[in-house]
Amino acid sequence: MTAIRPDAEKAPLDTVTMRGTAHAFIRARDVLQRNEDLKQKSAEFSQNLWGLIDRIGQLAARQPTETVAKVAMAGVAEAQRRLGLMERPGLQGEQRRVTKLACSVLALCDHVETLSGITMCLVCDKPVQDGDETVQYDQLSPSGGATRSGRIHDACVNRARRSR
Repeated sequence: MTAIRPDAEKAPLDTVTMRGTAHAFIRARDVLQRNEDLKQKSAEFSQNLWGLIDRIGQLAARQPTETVAKVAMAGVAEAQRRLGLMERPGLQGEQRRVTKLACSVLALCDHVETLSGITMCLVCDKPVQDGDETVQYDQLSPSGGATRSGRIHDACVNRARRSR
């Protein structure tokens, strides 16, 4: 099934809702979805991806030589490749394909937020607004030395991170 780019009037991107839907789908990966549900999620994730791809293209065009823009465009290329994947035979095969679309939604949401300067809570994946009480979060990476720095809402400090 090839995704068709929607030509409908564009509404502002709601990356929080997109993330929540993609997270919920990925979390339920051990439960085999019904064919109708997979078709609906495939269409929803495809529509989300086209909106994210357009937004990243706009944001990256403002800073084409920046590394973050180049990385975001690589994510766009991968999402476009996944959008072109044919529908898979059987429910398990199709669920794997739709899961890849959901993963691309999460990745492109990250890129949009990075390129636009939005700070997201690393636990709840909701935006950190000016004036929100937060704490700094640093995590050592498995590759050593590198850190992934971010912010966490005070209310999220003792909560577990949503699984990806």
